[in-house]
Amino acid sequence: MPLRCLLALVGGLALAAAFEPVGFAWLMPPAIAALVFSVRGLRPGRAWMPTLLYGITFTYAVMVWMRAVGTDAWIAMCALEASFFVPLGLGLSWSMRHRAWPVWAALWWVGVETWRSGFPFSGMPFGRLVYATADTPWADALPWIGMTGVSFLVALTGTTLAWLLIHLRSRTRTAYAVLAGLAVVTVAPLLVPFHVDESGTTTVAAVQGDVPGTGLDVVAVHRDVTANHVRLTRELADAVAAGDEPEPDFVVWPENSTAVDPFTDPGVHAGIIAATDAIGVPVVVGGMSNDPLDDGHVLNQGIVYQPGLGSGDRYTKRHPVPYGEYIPFRGSLIPESYGKLRMVPRDMVRGTSLEPLRVGDVLVADAICFDVAYDEGIGGQVARGAQLVTVQTSNAMFSRTGQLAQQFEISRLRAQETGRWVVVAAINGISGVVRPDGRVVASVPARGQEVLVETVGLSDTLTPAVRLGVWPSRLVLVFLVGHTALAFAAYRRRRRGNRAVAATTGTR
Repeated sequence: MPLRCLLALVGGLALAAAFEPVGFAWLMPPAIAALVFSVRGLRPGRAWMPTLLYGITFTYAVMVWMRAVGTDAWIAMCALEASFFVPLGLGLSWSMRHRAWPVWAALWWVGVETWRSGFPFSGMPFGRLVYATADTPWADALPWIGMTGVSFLVALTGTTLAWLLIHLRSRTRTAYAVLAGLAVVTVAPLLVPFHVDESGTTTVAAVQGDVPGTGLDVVAVHRDVTANHVRLTRELADAVAAGDEPEPDFVVWPENSTAVDPFTDPGVHAGIIAATDAIGVPVVVGGMSNDPLDDGHVLNQGIVYQPGLGSGDRYTKRHPVPYGEYIPFRGSLIPESYGKLRMVPRDMVRGTSLEPLRVGDVLVADAICFDVAYDEGIGGQVARGAQLVTVQTSNAMFSRTGQLAQQFEISRLRAQETGRWVVVAAINGISGVVRPDGRVVASVPARGQEVLVETVGLSDTLTPAVRLGVWPSRLVLVFLVGHTALAFAAYRRRRRGNRAVAATTGTR
């Protein structure tokens, strides 16, 4: 057991190194194989121990950026995320009793990954295997099989590697067939790429205004932040008038470009109107709005401002961050005065609409910050006609951590999954424009202050991944429940059989 636990600890660290900012994606298969070897031969009652250690090293390393919120928050959140590796250990132990155990084990990995990505309080999707696949052959399968499918493909590569190492000396036809089959599945998207038809183009400007001072606290300097975005937009208007920049069809400001309600603060409202009128095209503003149904709640929204008309369509963030943007069970589980919770005086209400924004003549799928890590939001809007994707994000609190790179990689992968151009506007990094194949055509680094103006393609083509929607995630969760039920049923049959044998032996 000590050697198994050591192998699990090393494997968890290796898996974390596959993600940004290290980004050694090739480490994923051997890291998963290490977990398989640490569990191989163990009964379910003991298999959870190495997998829990694996989960601890992986989650604490891959999400070390949570320390920017507070060491206590990092410890608590990662402890919860690591606990999901306990049922994974049970599942791997049960899976390895089957003949095709690499498939069963990979399904268990993806099932638990999906479970923790949605539970509790919307879950924590960061650390999904697929989010480390940018610039790899696996990512080319995204338009075909989606995020869950690619995570399964990566997990299957790792479990198959473990199977091949176990059968290394046999060199049977089965081993060669398994290796060839996996290679074909992995390489096929490269040979048969999904073709996206372009239905037109539009020119988009993404504004990164930066945060004065350390860049870590938007709220403390929110008026300066808004003023930066107003100034840069008006400077863009001057550059367009002088012929130095192409005229955009619309402009995107990041999340928290105004940290107060732009409809109730006269100064902020006047600045937005001035910027919109100066540039003469719609501006998608990231703003905090009071909930019209309850003054005690707030909405995090992308608000379309039309020149001369004011506000239009709105998108409301679907996945507010628990204990960061709202406090679950406020006042009952954790005192509101604990740590930095006092900085969350009002709960943020989640949005529910999947209708894309209409910005001028373009239908846009919007996502705000962590929304980009969840499958149903962007895909749901694209399925309803969105021709382009925008991501409005702040991330100011994480500006000195690897979280910026991890989230930008997810935005790149969303481009491949949906077959859409993606425009990212971050308050102080990383902003960028991404092609449907995941390539970055322009970007602004952290703490940069710049406006990106790019002509991007529009498309009405729906990828198979978008058509599948969230059904792959639902199916792997059904597998988790079904396999667990079968395992318990088999356990009870063995118990009854053992009792019958014991009773017969005792009678004799």
